This record gives sequence, structure tokens and C-alpha cells, in this order.
Amino acid sequence: MRAVWYDRQGAADEVLVCGELPTPEAGPGEVRVRLEASGVNPSDTYRRRGPEPRMEYPRVVPNSDGAGVVDQTGPGVPARWLGKRVWLYNGQRNGRWMGTAAEYIALDVGLVTPLPEHVSFAEGATLGVPCMTAHRCVFLAGPVHGRTVLVTGGAGAVGHYAVQLAKWAGATVIATVSSDAKAARARAGGADHVINYRNEDVAARIRDVTQGDGVDHVVEVDFGGNLAATLASLRPNGSIAVYATNGDRTPRLPVRELMGRNISMHAMSLPGAPHEARRRAQRDIAHWVATPGRLLSVARRFALYETAAAHRAVEAGGKIGTVVVEPQR
Repeated sequence: MRAVWYDRQGAADEVLVCGELPTPEAGPGEVRVRLEASGVNPSDTYRRRGPEPRMEYPRVVPNSDGAGVVDQTGPGVPARWLGKRVWLYNGQRNGRWMGTAAEYIALDVGLVTPLPEHVSFAEGATLGVPCMTAHRCVFLAGPVHGRTVLVTGGAGAVGHYAVQLAKWAGATVIATVSSDAKAARARAGGADHVINYRNEDVAARIRDVTQGDGVDHVVEVDFGGNLAATLASLRPNGSIAVYATNGDRTPRLPVRELMGRNISMHAMSLPGAPHEARRRAQRDIAHWVATPGRLLSVARRFALYETAAAHRAVEAGGKIGTVVVEPQR
């Protein structure tokens, strides 16, 4: 099969190779998927670029997420999976060197989820890291029905799904964004209130929107960078779910304030999230996406041989949605 891989870490143009590798076979409890789309997430570029995390294997086929059709089932897997359209996550994670930048992947059947006919493969490839991270961050502190949820970066790959899932679950949603175009995107996803953090005081606006109460829960894209505004926006007994902190990777935490206001903080990374939490995310996302009209975000599409360009597009920032590689092109 055709695939893209790297044998050492470094810049995409310097280390990514496109060529032929043996086609994998589905082992016990596994399915093989003929991949039509491979999602490229920032974490995939971090792993390729290094130096941390270090390479776990001498060779790595990058990218975690994907979508395609099951063309082979391994021992112990029901034959009903054959021919199913699916989306998948954790491709190059948790003990697998071979990710989705390839024509085929074999992995545990528990990592694949049926994909409705009305959802394209490119759209399906955005449902792994971005949507499952959003789900975990929205719900890890409990139900959000009737509560007020703040999503920072509400037009980003994760944030846009967090806005939609929180609204679907019955929350009042406030989103922060950095431009008018992103504000329109957050509103299209269901945000009840949108705040441009570049020219508005986020905490002051939230106090105004909530009549001084603050929000119950925050889905946080930059914990360190947003710490002061986030704490000023939370009501007592509120919670924060953190999935990134690039603005300040080692922030100083006002622990006594957190204690005094009973603020709980939850840090998460999808590959290591509890198994049942990931299974719940798959079930809920399958239910949510079954309704046509969901806003599934494909930023750009590249052929397999253009995987290096796809990684560069992610690293450049500014994209709206998920960059996708199409292995059959």
C-alpha cells in the first residue's frame, strides 16, 4: 500500500517519506479500514517534529484520525462490520506505530464508529481528536443541561464542536473568538453569546451576560494564557476543563483562590482518557451526527503525497477546522 512515514523527527519537508509499505492485516479483535480521509491534528505535528514526545518506534506512519470503509475483519469481530463506512481515532497512538497517513489501517474494532451516509469521509476524519476532545471537555465535570458553559476559542477545531455539543445538551453557551468571521462561525454553531477577546473585556462581558453570576463550566483552549480572565468569569463551585495551554505552559496557579471558591480544574488528553469516557463520546457523537446539518469542519484537503504540505498548513495556524489528507488520491 501507499503510505507516508518518518524514521526520525524533524521538519515535515525533511523527514516525511511517501512510498510503499506492506498492507496490514486485521488481527484478533481488529478491523482493517480502507482509508478515504486522514485528519491532521496539531498533536500529530508535535509528535513528528519532536523532540518531545520522543519517537516510540523506529518508524512512524503519522496521524491519529481517519475515515473509510471496513474491508476486512479479524478473528472475533462480527462480519456485519464488513463494508461499513466508519470514522476512527487513536490510529497512531497507544501502542500503534501505523497511523492514518496510508491507504489502509488495522486497529481494534472499539476505535471505529459507523459513519452516516450523509457525512463525507473528509468530514468523518474530523470527528476523532477534535470532536472527542470537545465531548470530554464539555461533560467531564457533569451534565451541562440548564448550565452556562464558556468555550474559549469557540471557532477552533475543538471549540466549534464544544459549542455545538454543549448547545445540543441544553446549555447556554458563551464563546470567545478573535475576529468577526470567527464570531459568525461560533454563532452558526449555536453560541448564545460571542465575545471578541481582542477588543472586549471577556470577564466584564460575561458578568454582564450572566447578571453577575459567572459561568458554571469552561472548556479551555489556553489555560495559562487565559487564566486571569477565566477565573474572573467563573462562579463559585464552577469547573474548568483544560485541553491546551500554549500561551503559558507552566502557569502559576492561585491555589488558595481555587480552594476558597471551590473551583475544580480537570486537565485531559484524549489518548489517555478513561476507556468508558471515550466509549461514551463515540456513542454520543454517533447520535449527534446522525442528524443532518451538523457543522463538520474541513479546513483544507490534500492528496497523500502532499502530507508534508498538510502538516505545514496545521503548523502555520489560522486554519478553521481540520486539515485532511485523502489517501486514495
